[in-house]
Formats: sequence, structure tokens, C-alpha cells
Amino acid sequence: MQRWWLNNDPIATAFYNALSVTFPKGEGYFVDSVREFREGASPKLAAEIQAFVKQEVMHTREHVAFNRHVAEQGYDTKLLDRDVDKALALTNNRDPIAALAVTTALEHFTAMLAHELIANPKHLEGADEQARALWLWHAAEEIEHKGVAYDTWQHATQDWTRRKRWFVKSFVMIITTWQFFVGRARGMLGLLRQDGLTGPRVWARLGWYAFGNPGMARKVARVWLSYFLPGFHPWKHDDRALIRLAESDYEAAVLPKLTPAATA
Repeated sequence: MQRWWLNNDPIATAFYNALSVTFPKGEGYFVDSVREFREGASPKLAAEIQAFVKQEVMHTREHVAFNRHVAEQGYDTKLLDRDVDKALALTNNRDPIAALAVTTALEHFTAMLAHELIANPKHLEGADEQARALWLWHAAEEIEHKGVAYDTWQHATQDWTRRKRWFVKSFVMIITTWQFFVGRARGMLGLLRQDGLTGPRVWARLGWYAFGNPGMARKVARVWLSYFLPGFHPWKHDDRALIRLAESDYEAAVLPKLTPAATA
């Protein structure tokens, strides 16, 4: 892949490079936090947690390889790594439920981004084919297992009142969203600085890319807000058709078989 692998555009490339650099440590954190609550889960949820772990380990491996390419292009990613370490350390020495709440929020983020990547080809238009294939494969699997962290959260908090569960998950989502946007913006601007691109015009171009055209951040806003609705569940946003699974380790990700009457 070339240095600016997405449409030869440094802004677009920095947007995805900054996300990818966070994935290996982030997905390791997701695995640990979900696996912590496997005990006592239903057989269905326990099996889905195991499948979730396998998929996240594979994502980590592939993004480590992708991030090696980023480093080989001369980018220093130490700042991004420090930001990730700092953000994930916020739940150190806290009850494991705190890490699960963060994971549940971030899995909602990854599911939203995954939906947009597949539903709107414009996001990866002009990308290097290897990079495009990686991002679409990762997106499909994020949609496939998007309910697992939330189902684990519901299992882990089954003795809580609905009000407490809603308050904690909402508070954590707000904090996590702030950390996510600030951290990723710092990372993107840091990478662009290494391309000699700085100043208000570059900030404006990055803002337009995120919120204007193609506008990933703008387009996921409504689904982000749905997290705060009473009775929320990731699969209430039914986008299984995007992955077209014939079979899956995740029962909720399988589209029901159509009967002759349904197709008439």
C-alpha cells in the first residue's frame, strides 16, 4: 500500500490510520472485560462470548499487520499509543463492571462505524484494495457480534434496577464518547502533522471530512443517540442484511429463513 492509501488523500488516510492504531489494545481490553463475566452466563451467551473472543483476536492480528504498514511509511504512532493507554487506564483498580460498561459503549461505536462503512461505499472509495478488504471484513464481523457485549452487560447487571443500569451505561457512554473523539482527533492531527499539514485549514478539512462529506461522524449520530433510549438493544437497529450471513455463531445475526408464504 502507498502512504496515502485512501484515494491518495492524507486527511482520509489519517482518519482510518488513527482508528486502526487503537484497535489492538482496544480489542484486547474488550476481550478481557467481556470474558470476566462469562461465569453464570446462559449456554447461548457463553458460546457467543467465546466466538466474540476468537473474532477480536483475529481483528487484533490483522490490524497489527496494518499498523506495521503505517509505521513503515514513516509515521510515529507513540502519541496515539499513549492516548489509548491513558483512556483504558481509567478503569484500572475499579470494579470489572466499569470496564464492561466502557466495552459496551465502544462496541456500539464500532457497530455504528461498521454499518456506515458497508452501507455507504463512498467511505472507502478509491482505497487500496487490500486495505479496503480488511476494513470491510472487520466491519462485517463487528455487525455480526454487535449484541454480545450488551447481552453480557445485561447478564452482569441483572440484579440492578432499570434506573441504575440506564444511568451507569448512559454516564459511561458520555465519558467514553468524549474520550474517543478527543483521542482520535489528537491522533489524526498528529499523523497529519507528520505529513507537514497543520493549522486551521487542515483542522477545517478534517472536520469537514468527519461531519460533512462523507461525514461518518454526522451519519452515526442518530444511532449513537438510540443508546440512551429505554429498552435499547443493538439489534433493534437491524442491519443483518448488510452481512448476508447464511450461518453464524451469533443467533441474533442470522436472518430468518423466508417461507414460501413470506416470499409470495
